[in-house]
Amino acid sequence: MLSYEPDCAEGGEATILGGLKTKNVDVVVTKEGLGPVMAVSCKGSIGAFRNLTNRMEEAVGDCTNLHITYPALVAGYLFVMRAHRQDAFDAAALAEPADAGSEKRAIGQNDIAIQLDGAPVESVVRFHNAVRELTGRRGIRNDVSRYEAAALALVDTTSAAGQVLSTFPTEDSPLRIERFFETLYQRYDERYVYSAPDLKRITRRREWSPASPIFDRELGQPVLDYAARISADVATNDED
Repeated sequence: MLSYEPDCAEGGEATILGGLKTKNVDVVVTKEGLGPVMAVSCKGSIGAFRNLTNRMEEAVGDCTNLHITYPALVAGYLFVMRAHRQDAFDAAALAEPADAGSEKRAIGQNDIAIQLDGAPVESVVRFHNAVRELTGRRGIRNDVSRYEAAALALVDTTSAAGQVLSTFPTEDSPLRIERFFETLYQRYDERYVYSAPDLKRITRRREWSPASPIFDRELGQPVLDYAARISADVATNDED
């Protein structure tokens, strides 16, 4: 069972021994006796989308480096960028000239992600297409340069600030953020649970107890924005 212990949380990245060098990764799941079984790299860009080519090179190298040492590792790549809109940029430029003495970073034309017609700019589309070719790794003997799952999220900066755009990537894209964790969990279960039933006691995914205080609204716990994995039996036996 999972338990809610916020005081046990720590910040920082985890260091994984790669085939070429050690790598600090944002989110790492480690299992006793197996080592790292899942790793998620989180990247982002606030603008200057002409530099996305450099990010692609980093993504390929990081994934290859980790899979050389841990072929069964389930690797994820999550990239978030600000969806600066052309119309908002034009309106701001007309309403208030840039203040040369301001410490706030000015948004330039190269930072625009969404055109006037609502479509993404060409550099963002190219980046999406490149990342799409880096995802979809299914088996441990597949291309080590591919991620098991990847996602691209454009975050609105205008009226719905903080919300992920629903129009891009498109519904049929494998990079939709809604599919990201689902795919990671599926690859994990295939490799570490279904293919290794003798290790089930160690590798199976943990569940929340329905009696956990995390679900007690009277304690002031935050409302979850996802569906929690709740156990059907409070007294689940690890030997089943």
